[in-house]
Amino acid sequence: MEQTTWAAVAAERIQRYEQNNVQEKIDQILDSLSIKEQLHPKQHVLIKPNLLMKRRPEEATTAHPAVVEAVVRYLQGAGIETIVIADSPGGPYTKPLLRGIYEATGMAQVCKNTGAVLNEEVGFQAVPALNGRQCTSFHLIDPVAEADVVISIGKLKTHCMTTLSGGVKNLFGCIPGLQKPELHYRFQDKKAFCRMLVDLAQTVSPLVTIIDGIIGMEGDGPSAGQPIHSGFLAASTSPFVLDRYLCELIGFLPKEAPTVEESIERGLCPQQTEKIPLLSQSGMPKEIPFKKPSSKSVDFMSYVPRVFAPVVRAVKDSLLTPRPKVDKKACIGCGRCAESCPAKTIAIENKKASIRYDRCIRCYCCHEMCPVKAIHVQRVKLFDL
Repeated sequence: MEQTTWAAVAAERIQRYEQNNVQEKIDQILDSLSIKEQLHPKQHVLIKPNLLMKRRPEEATTAHPAVVEAVVRYLQGAGIETIVIADSPGGPYTKPLLRGIYEATGMAQVCKNTGAVLNEEVGFQAVPALNGRQCTSFHLIDPVAEADVVISIGKLKTHCMTTLSGGVKNLFGCIPGLQKPELHYRFQDKKAFCRMLVDLAQTVSPLVTIIDGIIGMEGDGPSAGQPIHSGFLAASTSPFVLDRYLCELIGFLPKEAPTVEESIERGLCPQQTEKIPLLSQSGMPKEIPFKKPSSKSVDFMSYVPRVFAPVVRAVKDSLLTPRPKVDKKACIGCGRCAESCPAKTIAIENKKASIRYDRCIRCYCCHEMCPVKAIHVQRVKLFDL
């Protein structure tokens, strides 16, 4: 039976990353959610921003430092003394990689401005899954596992595998380094992978999830899409309810975003967004349409004549499923794609990436981690109905 009451979503229109304005909106949003009532000065608070890769804030791939700084200052205003910023971005979980990403994304400057601490330790520990349906336990990076409170700051983006990269998907960065591709390989089916993400979100259980939607990313996100000025900040104490709201806001159906669909099935968010209490909504539009990723699912089997269905079904996964394709001219041979490939199907040959499609599991990790956008998701448009 569906719940009768749901966690509220607070959203505010804001057009630019001007620090004073961002601070005002973050204060309004978090006050409306009564976050200070659940904070105590001696708590160790972990801020987990989306720091996917070494990108500048203006590239719209990572959570903007103005938002992160505003959250830090809000926490300090509530008397919190210990505030750590941590993420496990794509690639190996190493100190040099963390330092480079913290610097490029503006997190190092946030800590200089505020006195918050950047995590540079690379330990992790096993944590039992909370109400897990796909997993019984997870390895979580130490600062997440040891925090009294986790605050998640995601970036509103489309995603070539999960369609929506919002509150639930942001917590995948709590998994250490190259153990993330291992989970891709373990859960090759998209629905199974997204069930795992929902298990993970329930296990981490952030106090509040904030989404930076001032400038989002549409199309082939989470790293190779196009920036879109969506002009808002939003938050909720439930990442599942927040993602349901975001899904509706950017014009996606729940069935197009498997984490949202799974959350609905588990009773973690409502089927209808009308049931979500909305707070602090000055000037928010009903819809901000986003371009979908190229790898969106294509359900064309119902259009195929029955006599041809067995043949089409036999080849659709191998020939008609979107696949990553290397732009040889743009490829710089850095090896990040091979490093992040869970199926170990990519090799660097003659200083260029090469993909063995007979072993490719279509997880799009290579597309996600390419620093120069040299890997595209190629679709067969014949059945794009």
